[in-house]
Amino acid sequence: MFTAGAESLIKQAREIQDEDLQKFYTRVSKLLHGKDFGNETVDSLQRLYLIVSATKYSRALPEDVLQLLQDLLCSSKTAEQFQALSCAILRETFPCDLRNLSDEEGNSKTISHVAEVTLAQGSNQDKVSSVAHRVLKCLEARQPEGQSSRYLLPVLSKVISLSPDSLTEDQINLVSRKLVDWLRYASIQQGVQLSSGGFFTSPRTRQPGPITEVDGAVAADFFTVLSLGQSYTEDQWMNMHAFSMIRKWLLCYSTDGSGNGDTDDKSEVDGSVMSMVSATSTSSRLLPPKERLREKAFEYCHRLIEQSDRKALKKSDAELQKACLIEAVTVMDIICREDPSFVYRAFACVKALYGRLSGDLAFSRALLPIAQFYLNHSETAAVDSEAVYRQLFTRIPSELFQEPMLAFEFTQFCRVNVKVLRESVGIFKHSFPNLFKPLAWNSPALISEYVELLPSLIGPDTAIEILHSLLDLPCLTAALDIQLRSASSQPSERVPLDPSVKVSSSMEAFRHPYYRGMFLYILRDEAGTGDTIDRLSVLHEVLADMADSPRIVQCAQTTPILLQVFFNEAAQFADEKLINQLVLVILERSSLLYDIPNYKREVQRVFSSQLLVLCKLHPSLIVEQCKELMEFSGTTGNIQSKENFYTHVVWAIGEYLSVSYDKRCTVEQITAFFETLEAVLFEITQVRLSASIPTYSPRVITMLLTTLSKLASRSQDLIPRVSLFLSKMRSFARSPAVSSWYSEEDIEEIHTRASELINLLKLPSVAQFVLAPSTEGTSPRWHRDTNTSLPLAMRAISKVLQRDSSFSPGMQQKAGNRPRNSVGQVPREVTEV
Repeated sequence: MFTAGAESLIKQAREIQDEDLQKFYTRVSKLLHGKDFGNETVDSLQRLYLIVSATKYSRALPEDVLQLLQDLLCSSKTAEQFQALSCAILRETFPCDLRNLSDEEGNSKTISHVAEVTLAQGSNQDKVSSVAHRVLKCLEARQPEGQSSRYLLPVLSKVISLSPDSLTEDQINLVSRKLVDWLRYASIQQGVQLSSGGFFTSPRTRQPGPITEVDGAVAADFFTVLSLGQSYTEDQWMNMHAFSMIRKWLLCYSTDGSGNGDTDDKSEVDGSVMSMVSATSTSSRLLPPKERLREKAFEYCHRLIEQSDRKALKKSDAELQKACLIEAVTVMDIICREDPSFVYRAFACVKALYGRLSGDLAFSRALLPIAQFYLNHSETAAVDSEAVYRQLFTRIPSELFQEPMLAFEFTQFCRVNVKVLRESVGIFKHSFPNLFKPLAWNSPALISEYVELLPSLIGPDTAIEILHSLLDLPCLTAALDIQLRSASSQPSERVPLDPSVKVSSSMEAFRHPYYRGMFLYILRDEAGTGDTIDRLSVLHEVLADMADSPRIVQCAQTTPILLQVFFNEAAQFADEKLINQLVLVILERSSLLYDIPNYKREVQRVFSSQLLVLCKLHPSLIVEQCKELMEFSGTTGNIQSKENFYTHVVWAIGEYLSVSYDKRCTVEQITAFFETLEAVLFEITQVRLSASIPTYSPRVITMLLTTLSKLASRSQDLIPRVSLFLSKMRSFARSPAVSSWYSEEDIEEIHTRASELINLLKLPSVAQFVLAPSTEGTSPRWHRDTNTSLPLAMRAISKVLQRDSSFSPGMQQKAGNRPRNSVGQVPREVTEV
């Protein structure tokens, strides 16, 4: 985030008017025409850079200003500050004609700035090849006194990122040889440093001292980025720049015949012999450039790992050691993938490194490349890697979930290697309670990674527990927050409370023995201790004081997305047993959710859509779970707290409780569901003048009416009963008391649906055809398309029946002007899904 002052400057730059902008361009042009550039020129160029970079749209500079900036950039006599400003401005402008820039000669700094602008204009193959040729020509030539090649390596790194094919084989070999020299043969003496003189001494050149290690000892081996000095020679600078790009270079150009399948097959037999041969410097000099670069890069990384064991005198050097460890192990991994003969030499080093770092959480980021190394090569070297994976999937997410960078890198590691982890690492799938901790703490930043990672964790044996864990994800966020605050509190505040003490906050509940088991379950490391806990409502109560926490609200916003991913994946492999279990969880958890603003509504929306998906996959679940569904649909309170979900449940009952879907469906079951829903409908439409009745939406009432009619059409003894009820509903809709609860449109909705159903049930065989279509006709098109037979049949039947109907022509015309769904149609939300 920017400071208030910076935000103000950016806003001014974005909103500058064209007239003011043209005046400013004129002023810049006059300043650049002058020979002496002062502070005013610097300030103007800085402001110009702010103007061209403050918006996402490129600005077109006037031709004279553009030409002056190009001249400033290309002149080797221009001061570094003005070259850098010119380069930054030109990078942000419209692509300009840079043909004249690419032919300019100059020092390495000028060439690097010009190349940077050229590459920023786009990845045109010809331009990139031209820049590559220019840079390599400068690297190959001896630099004049006072000039340095180190400014060219970042440009070369950019070139191979944009277009690796722009380099020829000869150029690749040239750079490989150069990299070997820079990595392995840099000076071990410090650079020459001029004395500042003094009152009693005349200016003279100080004699260079030896390079030292991070612990202050004199370096006894070759120079690396962990070698320290007061000043550095040119070859030492090239050493550091070369190491910074060696990973990218190896990934682009290291593959050749030495890393083919035959070598891989022989690696287990004669790998140690090959290692001894390649370790000798004599044979190393005879190797081709790419193989020799691998050899020297391996030696360099090995030395870095040795240097990282020294105790740094400065904190900055200690941080540098950690960064170098990560890079060194990563480069070793790349080398071993290209040439398996290095695996045996590397494993001895990496295994010792893991033993040294595994107990120190300060080096946790270095454990990720170590785990990657084991994942790629433990089978080749026949090394047991279980301890490494257990350390990775237990301690890091459990104890360091609050570190954003580590959480992101850990999630990336899991996502990139998900296939291997799922197939080869047994602890991976059962560590999902731990894997969810970085997600719970960093939900907005990691949601896209977990959308890709989550399907790999879901299986028949973990699906139910994962579903509960996703629903409890906001509770996990709250528990992690309490855990962190408890760990940082005073020792006296961490003492367990007396069991008889009544808690007044979630922090106290964390220390209370009665609630301790709940928190331990939510914070568990591995799966398998149970799908959920019995006292979820109690846990939600003690965490109520944290429901408004921004971090918890953010987590709650991501949970519905992950639930959708979960159900999409589970539907791919779920059998009848698992589908029944999922439906039971949906029914149970629709009432057991953490009370966070909008959280319940969004989760129930996902439940509504997915219940219908599960019913379509396994229609028999309505019969198999009839007791639970009857209990849920018979509870009037469910309409008030989760109307949308309740409506979908009622629709599913009316649609799938049929012998067409399950031969086990009996008349007794249909009658039982009918009586349950009839009682609910009677209760919510009962007029009590002495009490204020909650207003239920007409959608619930019409859905209950339609479902009762569907059930009656399948058990025709119920038709007189439902017809009587429908007649009462028409009277109910027109009663004076109801008009005070519902709008005219709502009243018309209820009256029209009741009238349609009465007319339809007068012909039971037709009603059964319309209200209980065969399984072949249940696609959404059957209900929506006016050219199919169902709407046509209903229109024909309506015309026949309305002649003897009490349905008034005025009401018929009024209803006909409004678009209306057919009686048997699914809820609007269902068709949208």
